[in-house]
Amino acid sequence: MSGLTFGKSRLVIFAGLALLAVAIALYVLRGGSGAGKDSAGASPAAAEGAASAAQPKPALTVTLTQAGSKVLPVQLQANGSVAAWQEAVVGAEASGLRIGTLDASVGDSVKRGQVLATMVADSVESDVALARAGLAEATASAAEATANAVRARAVQGTGALSAQQIGQYLTAEVTAKARVESAKAQLDSQQLRLKHTRVLAPDSGIVSSRSATLGAVVSNGNELFRLIRQGRLEWRGEVTSSELSRVKPGDALTLTAPGGEQMRGKVRVVSPTVDSQTRNGVVFADLEAKALSGATSAFKPGVFAKGVFELGASQALTVVQTAVVVRDGFSYVYRVDADHRVTQLKVRTGRQLGDQVEILEGLKPDDRLVATGAGFLSEGDLVRVVANSIENSTPAPVKSASKAIK
Repeated sequence: MSGLTFGKSRLVIFAGLALLAVAIALYVLRGGSGAGKDSAGASPAAAEGAASAAQPKPALTVTLTQAGSKVLPVQLQANGSVAAWQEAVVGAEASGLRIGTLDASVGDSVKRGQVLATMVADSVESDVALARAGLAEATASAAEATANAVRARAVQGTGALSAQQIGQYLTAEVTAKARVESAKAQLDSQQLRLKHTRVLAPDSGIVSSRSATLGAVVSNGNELFRLIRQGRLEWRGEVTSSELSRVKPGDALTLTAPGGEQMRGKVRVVSPTVDSQTRNGVVFADLEAKALSGATSAFKPGVFAKGVFELGASQALTVVQTAVVVRDGFSYVYRVDADHRVTQLKVRTGRQLGDQVEILEGLKPDDRLVATGAGFLSEGDLVRVVANSIENSTPAPVKSASKAIK
Protein backbone atom coordinates (compact mmCIF):
# COMPACT_ATOMS: atom_id res chain seq x y z
CA MET A 1 0.00 0.00 0.00
CA SER A 2 2.78 2.30 0.82
CA GLY A 3 4.47 1.33 -2.41
CA LEU A 4 1.51 2.48 -4.46
CA THR A 5 1.34 5.77 -2.65
CA PHE A 6 4.99 6.43 -3.34
CA GLY A 7 4.55 5.62 -7.06
CA LYS A 8 1.62 8.01 -7.40
CA SER A 9 3.63 10.79 -5.79
CA ARG A 10 6.39 10.34 -8.31
CA LEU A 11 3.92 10.54 -11.18
CA VAL A 12 2.52 13.79 -9.84
CA ILE A 13 5.98 15.27 -9.56
CA PHE A 14 6.88 14.24 -13.09
CA ALA A 15 3.66 15.70 -14.44
CA GLY A 16 4.28 19.02 -12.67
CA LEU A 17 7.77 19.20 -14.07
CA ALA A 18 6.46 18.55 -17.55
CA LEU A 19 3.87 21.29 -17.24
CA LEU A 20 6.54 23.70 -16.00
CA ALA A 21 8.75 22.87 -18.98
CA VAL A 22 5.87 23.48 -21.39
CA ALA A 23 5.11 26.83 -19.75
CA ILE A 24 8.74 27.92 -20.01
CA ALA A 25 8.86 26.92 -23.67
CA LEU A 26 5.69 28.88 -24.40
CA TYR A 27 7.11 31.93 -22.61
CA VAL A 28 10.33 31.75 -24.56
CA LEU A 29 8.44 31.42 -27.79
CA ARG A 30 6.22 34.39 -26.98
CA GLY A 31 9.26 36.58 -26.05
CA GLY A 32 11.06 35.85 -29.35
CA SER A 33 7.95 36.58 -31.31
CA GLY A 34 7.46 39.94 -29.55
CA ALA A 35 11.05 40.92 -30.18
CA GLY A 36 10.63 40.03 -33.80
CA LYS A 37 7.53 42.14 -34.01
CA ASP A 38 9.30 45.08 -32.36
CA SER A 39 12.17 44.74 -34.75
CA ALA A 40 9.82 44.55 -37.67
CA GLY A 41 7.96 47.60 -36.39
CA ALA A 42 11.19 49.61 -36.10
CA SER A 43 12.61 48.62 -39.47
CA PRO A 44 10.96 51.53 -41.50
CA ALA A 45 12.58 54.15 -39.26
CA ALA A 46 15.90 52.41 -39.54
CA ALA A 47 15.55 52.33 -43.31
CA GLU A 48 14.71 56.04 -43.38
CA GLY A 49 17.77 56.84 -41.26
CA ALA A 50 19.96 54.76 -43.52
CA ALA A 51 18.61 56.53 -46.60
CA SER A 52 19.14 59.93 -44.96
CA ALA A 53 22.70 59.00 -44.09
CA ALA A 54 23.34 57.84 -47.63
CA GLN A 55 22.09 61.18 -49.13
CA PRO A 56 25.03 63.73 -49.46
CA LYS A 57 24.77 67.00 -47.56
CA PRO A 58 25.71 70.38 -49.06
CA ALA A 59 29.18 71.59 -48.10
CA LEU A 60 28.13 75.25 -48.00
CA THR A 61 25.17 77.55 -48.55
CA VAL A 62 26.20 80.10 -51.17
CA THR A 63 24.98 83.05 -53.17
CA LEU A 64 25.71 83.31 -56.87
CA THR A 65 27.21 85.99 -59.03
CA GLN A 66 27.96 86.45 -62.71
CA ALA A 67 30.58 88.41 -64.59
CA GLY A 68 29.58 91.78 -65.98
CA SER A 69 30.99 94.40 -68.32
CA LYS A 70 32.33 97.55 -66.69
CA VAL A 71 34.47 100.50 -67.73
CA LEU A 72 37.77 100.35 -65.84
CA PRO A 73 40.57 102.91 -65.91
CA VAL A 74 43.76 101.98 -67.75
CA GLN A 75 46.53 102.46 -65.22
CA LEU A 76 50.26 101.93 -65.01
CA GLN A 77 52.09 101.60 -61.71
CA ALA A 78 55.66 102.64 -61.04
CA ASN A 79 57.91 103.35 -58.08
CA GLY A 80 60.14 106.35 -57.54
CA SER A 81 61.35 109.03 -55.17
CA VAL A 82 60.38 112.62 -54.51
CA ALA A 83 63.10 115.19 -55.19
CA ALA A 84 63.50 118.94 -55.48
CA TRP A 85 62.76 120.29 -58.94
CA GLN A 86 65.98 122.34 -58.77
CA GLU A 87 68.27 123.32 -55.93
CA ALA A 88 70.13 126.59 -55.52
CA VAL A 89 73.40 126.65 -53.58
CA VAL A 90 74.12 129.93 -51.79
CA GLY A 91 77.82 130.41 -51.02
CA ALA A 92 80.10 133.08 -49.58
CA GLU A 93 81.48 135.59 -52.07
CA ALA A 94 83.51 137.65 -49.61
CA SER A 95 86.60 135.90 -48.30
CA GLY A 96 88.05 136.25 -44.81
CA LEU A 97 84.94 137.78 -43.22
CA ARG A 98 83.10 136.67 -40.11
CA ILE A 99 79.38 135.85 -40.11
CA GLY A 100 77.62 138.45 -38.01
CA THR A 101 73.92 137.47 -38.29
CA LEU A 102 71.86 134.57 -39.60
CA ASP A 103 68.48 135.68 -40.89
CA ALA A 104 67.07 132.39 -42.30
CA SER A 105 66.72 128.85 -41.06
CA VAL A 106 65.85 125.47 -42.50
CA GLY A 107 62.25 125.34 -43.66
CA ASP A 108 61.85 129.10 -44.13
CA SER A 109 60.19 130.36 -47.29
CA VAL A 110 62.28 133.17 -48.76
CA LYS A 111 61.87 135.59 -51.63
CA ARG A 112 64.37 136.49 -54.31
CA GLY A 113 66.84 139.07 -52.93
CA GLN A 114 65.93 138.43 -49.29
CA VAL A 115 68.84 138.67 -46.81
CA LEU A 116 69.85 135.25 -45.51
CA ALA A 117 72.95 136.28 -43.52
CA THR A 118 75.29 139.25 -43.04
CA MET A 119 79.04 139.47 -42.52
CA VAL A 120 80.87 141.82 -40.18
CA ALA A 121 81.79 144.61 -42.63
CA ASP A 122 84.01 146.96 -40.58
CA SER A 123 87.20 146.17 -42.46
CA VAL A 124 85.45 146.33 -45.83
CA GLU A 125 83.95 149.73 -45.04
CA SER A 126 87.44 151.00 -44.21
CA ASP A 127 88.72 149.71 -47.53
CA VAL A 128 85.85 151.46 -49.28
CA ALA A 129 86.70 154.75 -47.60
CA LEU A 130 90.37 154.36 -48.53
CA ALA A 131 89.48 153.62 -52.15
CA ARG A 132 87.19 156.65 -52.26
CA ALA A 133 89.99 158.88 -50.98
CA GLY A 134 92.38 157.46 -53.56
CA LEU A 135 89.87 158.27 -56.28
CA ALA A 136 89.59 161.86 -55.08
CA GLU A 137 93.36 162.22 -55.09
CA ALA A 138 93.65 160.77 -58.56
CA THR A 139 90.89 163.05 -59.83
CA ALA A 140 92.69 166.14 -58.50
CA SER A 141 95.96 165.09 -60.09
CA ALA A 142 94.18 164.45 -63.35
CA ALA A 143 92.63 167.93 -63.30
CA GLU A 144 96.07 169.56 -62.87
CA ALA A 145 97.59 167.41 -65.60
CA THR A 146 94.73 168.29 -67.95
CA ALA A 147 95.26 172.03 -67.36
CA ASN A 148 98.98 171.76 -68.09
CA ALA A 149 98.28 169.83 -71.27
CA VAL A 150 95.83 172.51 -72.44
CA ARG A 151 98.44 175.26 -71.98
CA ALA A 152 101.11 173.19 -73.72
CA ARG A 153 98.86 172.71 -76.75
CA ALA A 154 98.21 176.47 -76.83
CA VAL A 155 101.92 177.36 -77.24
CA GLN A 156 102.76 174.39 -79.41
CA GLY A 157 104.59 175.59 -82.54
CA THR A 158 105.55 179.01 -81.08
CA GLY A 159 108.84 177.83 -79.68
CA ALA A 160 107.93 178.84 -76.12
CA LEU A 161 108.24 175.21 -75.05
CA SER A 162 110.35 172.54 -76.51
CA ALA A 163 108.75 169.57 -78.14
CA GLN A 164 110.02 167.37 -75.29
CA GLN A 165 108.29 169.47 -72.64
CA ILE A 166 105.05 169.55 -74.58
CA GLY A 167 105.20 165.77 -74.90
CA GLN A 168 105.71 165.39 -71.15
CA TYR A 169 102.62 167.48 -70.38
CA LEU A 170 100.49 165.51 -72.78
CA THR A 171 101.74 162.18 -71.39
CA ALA A 172 101.12 163.35 -67.82
CA GLU A 173 97.52 164.11 -68.75
CA VAL A 174 96.95 160.61 -70.13
CA THR A 175 98.63 159.03 -67.10
CA ALA A 176 96.53 161.03 -64.66
CA LYS A 177 93.33 160.01 -66.40
CA ALA A 178 94.42 156.35 -66.26
CA ARG A 179 95.03 156.68 -62.50
CA VAL A 180 91.52 158.03 -62.10
CA GLU A 181 90.09 155.00 -63.87
CA SER A 182 92.21 152.70 -61.71
CA ALA A 183 91.01 154.43 -58.54
CA LYS A 184 87.42 154.07 -59.71
CA ALA A 185 87.94 150.35 -60.31
CA GLN A 186 89.41 149.92 -56.84
CA LEU A 187 86.47 151.75 -55.33
CA ASP A 188 84.04 149.58 -57.29
CA SER A 189 85.83 146.46 -56.11
CA GLN A 190 85.62 147.47 -52.46
CA GLN A 191 81.98 148.47 -52.84
CA LEU A 192 81.28 145.06 -54.37
CA ARG A 193 82.96 143.39 -51.39
CA LEU A 194 80.77 145.49 -49.14
CA LYS A 195 77.72 144.36 -51.07
CA HIS A 196 78.78 140.74 -50.70
CA THR A 197 78.75 141.06 -46.93
CA ARG A 198 74.97 140.61 -47.26
CA VAL A 199 74.13 137.07 -48.41
CA LEU A 200 70.98 137.26 -50.56
CA ALA A 201 68.61 134.56 -51.85
CA PRO A 202 69.21 134.07 -55.59
CA ASP A 203 65.61 132.93 -56.12
CA SER A 204 62.39 132.38 -54.23
CA GLY A 205 62.15 129.02 -52.53
CA ILE A 206 62.43 127.06 -49.31
CA VAL A 207 65.62 126.71 -47.29
CA SER A 208 66.46 122.99 -47.29
CA SER A 209 69.80 123.17 -45.48
CA ARG A 210 71.99 125.67 -43.63
CA SER A 211 75.69 125.07 -43.08
CA ALA A 212 76.49 128.65 -42.00
CA THR A 213 77.50 129.09 -38.36
CA LEU A 214 77.32 132.34 -36.45
CA GLY A 215 80.81 133.79 -35.89
CA ALA A 216 82.53 131.54 -38.41
CA VAL A 217 85.09 133.07 -40.79
CA VAL A 218 84.21 131.96 -44.29
CA SER A 219 86.21 131.62 -47.46
CA ASN A 220 85.15 132.51 -50.94
CA GLY A 221 82.86 129.78 -52.32
CA ASN A 222 81.94 128.14 -49.01
CA GLU A 223 78.36 126.80 -49.09
CA LEU A 224 76.15 128.57 -46.57
CA PHE A 225 72.57 127.70 -47.61
CA ARG A 226 70.73 125.43 -50.01
CA LEU A 227 67.29 126.30 -51.44
CA ILE A 228 64.52 124.34 -53.15
CA ARG A 229 63.84 126.69 -56.02
CA GLN A 230 60.29 128.05 -56.05
CA GLY A 231 59.29 125.35 -53.55
CA ARG A 232 58.66 122.93 -56.43
CA LEU A 233 58.96 119.19 -56.00
CA GLU A 234 59.01 116.47 -58.61
CA TRP A 235 58.60 112.71 -58.60
CA ARG A 236 61.15 110.64 -60.48
CA GLY A 237 59.57 107.30 -61.29
CA GLU A 238 61.23 104.32 -62.93
CA VAL A 239 59.26 102.70 -65.75
CA THR A 240 60.32 99.64 -67.72
CA SER A 241 61.45 100.20 -71.27
CA SER A 242 58.50 98.18 -72.62
CA GLU A 243 55.96 100.48 -70.92
CA LEU A 244 57.83 103.78 -71.18
CA SER A 245 56.22 104.58 -74.54
CA ARG A 246 52.75 104.48 -72.95
CA VAL A 247 53.52 107.53 -70.80
CA LYS A 248 53.23 110.97 -72.36
CA PRO A 249 53.89 114.49 -71.03
CA GLY A 250 50.73 115.88 -69.49
CA ASP A 251 49.44 112.52 -68.21
CA ALA A 252 47.94 112.72 -64.74
CA LEU A 253 49.03 110.44 -61.93
CA THR A 254 48.31 109.80 -58.27
CA LEU A 255 51.17 109.39 -55.81
CA THR A 256 50.90 107.46 -52.56
CA ALA A 257 53.38 107.97 -49.72
CA PRO A 258 54.33 105.15 -47.33
CA GLY A 259 51.89 106.50 -44.75
CA GLY A 260 48.98 106.39 -47.21
CA GLU A 261 48.80 110.11 -47.98
CA GLN A 262 48.03 110.81 -51.62
CA MET A 263 48.85 113.67 -53.96
CA ARG A 264 48.15 114.48 -57.57
CA GLY A 265 50.85 115.12 -60.13
CA LYS A 266 51.39 115.64 -63.85
CA VAL A 267 54.08 114.22 -66.12
CA ARG A 268 56.46 116.99 -67.19
CA VAL A 269 58.96 115.06 -69.27
CA VAL A 270 59.82 111.46 -70.13
CA SER A 271 63.50 110.56 -70.17
CA PRO A 272 64.81 110.14 -73.73
CA THR A 273 67.22 107.41 -72.61
CA VAL A 274 66.98 104.05 -70.80
CA ASP A 275 69.47 102.85 -68.21
CA SER A 276 71.63 100.12 -69.72
CA GLN A 277 71.82 98.22 -66.42
CA THR A 278 68.22 98.27 -65.18
CA ARG A 279 66.53 98.77 -68.58
CA ASN A 280 64.30 101.36 -66.94
CA GLY A 281 63.54 104.91 -68.01
CA VAL A 282 62.80 107.84 -65.70
CA VAL A 283 59.58 109.82 -65.78
CA PHE A 284 59.67 113.31 -64.25
CA ALA A 285 56.35 114.49 -62.84
CA ASP A 286 55.55 117.81 -61.17
CA LEU A 287 53.78 117.63 -57.83
CA GLU A 288 51.03 119.96 -56.74
CA ALA A 289 52.13 123.34 -55.39
CA LYS A 290 50.90 122.44 -51.90
CA ALA A 291 53.48 119.65 -51.56
CA LEU A 292 55.70 121.68 -49.22
CA SER A 293 53.05 124.02 -47.89
CA GLY A 294 52.66 122.15 -44.63
CA ALA A 295 55.25 120.79 -42.23
CA THR A 296 53.16 117.64 -41.80
CA SER A 297 53.11 116.77 -45.50
CA ALA A 298 54.47 113.31 -46.20
CA PHE A 299 55.89 114.36 -49.56
CA LYS A 300 59.39 115.65 -48.95
CA PRO A 301 62.61 115.31 -50.97
CA GLY A 302 63.96 111.79 -50.64
CA VAL A 303 60.63 110.13 -49.78
CA PHE A 304 59.75 106.94 -51.68
CA ALA A 305 56.31 107.02 -53.31
CA LYS A 306 54.27 104.74 -55.55
CA GLY A 307 52.76 106.35 -58.61
CA VAL A 308 49.75 105.30 -60.66
CA PHE A 309 49.51 106.81 -64.16
CA GLU A 310 46.01 107.36 -65.51
CA LEU A 311 46.13 106.45 -69.20
CA GLY A 312 42.40 106.39 -70.04
CA ALA A 313 39.66 103.75 -69.68
CA SER A 314 38.37 100.60 -71.43
CA GLN A 315 35.67 97.94 -71.18
CA ALA A 316 36.43 94.88 -69.06
CA LEU A 317 34.75 91.64 -67.90
CA THR A 318 34.69 91.80 -64.10
CA VAL A 319 33.53 89.77 -61.10
CA VAL A 320 33.38 90.60 -57.43
CA GLN A 321 36.70 90.13 -55.65
CA THR A 322 35.22 87.64 -53.15
CA ALA A 323 34.56 85.20 -56.02
CA VAL A 324 38.27 84.91 -56.84
CA VAL A 325 40.41 82.49 -54.83
CA VAL A 326 44.21 82.58 -55.02
CA ARG A 327 45.95 79.25 -54.49
CA ASP A 328 49.58 78.40 -55.19
CA GLY A 329 50.07 81.64 -57.06
CA PHE A 330 47.11 81.10 -59.43
CA SER A 331 43.59 82.55 -59.43
CA TYR A 332 40.46 80.39 -59.48
CA VAL A 333 36.68 80.80 -59.47
CA TYR A 334 34.05 78.15 -58.73
CA ARG A 335 31.25 77.63 -61.23
CA VAL A 336 27.99 76.16 -59.98
CA ASP A 337 26.60 73.58 -62.41
CA ALA A 338 22.99 72.49 -62.87
CA ASP A 339 23.35 69.71 -60.29
CA HIS A 340 24.57 72.26 -57.70
CA ARG A 341 28.07 70.88 -57.78
CA VAL A 342 31.01 73.25 -58.26
CA THR A 343 33.71 73.18 -60.92
CA GLN A 344 37.02 74.90 -60.32
CA LEU A 345 38.05 77.24 -63.16
CA LYS A 346 41.52 78.70 -63.52
CA VAL A 347 41.37 82.35 -64.61
CA ARG A 348 43.81 85.15 -65.37
CA THR A 349 43.07 88.41 -63.60
CA GLY A 350 43.93 91.96 -64.61
CA ARG A 351 42.94 95.35 -63.29
CA GLN A 352 41.11 95.93 -60.04
CA LEU A 353 38.80 98.77 -59.09
CA GLY A 354 37.17 98.69 -55.67
CA ASP A 355 35.61 95.23 -55.22
CA GLN A 356 35.67 94.46 -58.97
CA VAL A 357 38.40 92.30 -60.53
CA GLU A 358 38.98 92.08 -64.27
CA ILE A 359 38.98 88.56 -65.75
CA LEU A 360 41.19 88.36 -68.82
CA GLU A 361 40.61 84.70 -69.69
CA GLY A 362 39.14 81.45 -68.37
CA LEU A 363 35.55 82.59 -67.80
CA LYS A 364 32.32 82.98 -69.79
CA PRO A 365 29.91 85.84 -69.07
CA ASP A 366 26.98 83.44 -68.43
CA ASP A 367 28.82 81.24 -65.91
CA ARG A 368 27.18 81.13 -62.49
CA LEU A 369 29.86 81.57 -59.85
CA VAL A 370 30.09 81.19 -56.10
CA ALA A 371 30.06 84.75 -54.82
CA THR A 372 31.58 84.21 -51.40
CA GLY A 373 33.10 81.43 -49.37
CA ALA A 374 34.74 79.84 -52.41
CA GLY A 375 37.93 79.39 -50.43
CA PHE A 376 36.23 76.62 -48.42
CA LEU A 377 35.21 74.61 -51.50
CA SER A 378 36.90 71.94 -53.56
CA GLU A 379 36.29 70.47 -57.00
CA GLY A 380 32.94 68.63 -57.15
CA ASP A 381 31.54 69.84 -53.81
CA LEU A 382 27.77 70.03 -53.46
CA VAL A 383 26.42 73.45 -52.47
CA ARG A 384 23.02 74.85 -51.57
CA VAL A 385 22.10 78.01 -53.49
CA VAL A 386 19.97 80.57 -51.67
CA ALA A 387 17.19 82.39 -53.47
CA ASN A 388 18.63 85.90 -53.08
CA SER A 389 21.61 85.40 -55.38
CA ILE A 390 23.12 88.65 -56.65
CA GLU A 391 24.74 89.22 -60.03
CA ASN A 392 28.05 91.04 -60.30
CA SER A 393 27.86 92.76 -56.93
CA THR A 394 29.17 92.35 -53.42
CA PRO A 395 27.25 89.42 -51.91
CA ALA A 396 25.70 89.30 -48.49
CA PRO A 397 27.38 87.10 -45.82
CA VAL A 398 26.42 83.44 -46.10
CA LYS A 399 25.71 80.88 -43.39
CA SER A 400 27.23 77.46 -43.19
CA ALA A 401 25.29 74.52 -44.60
CA SER A 402 24.73 72.95 -41.17
CA LYS A 403 23.06 76.11 -39.84
CA ALA A 404 20.99 76.48 -43.03
CA ILE A 405 19.68 72.92 -42.73
CA LYS A 406 18.53 73.57 -39.20
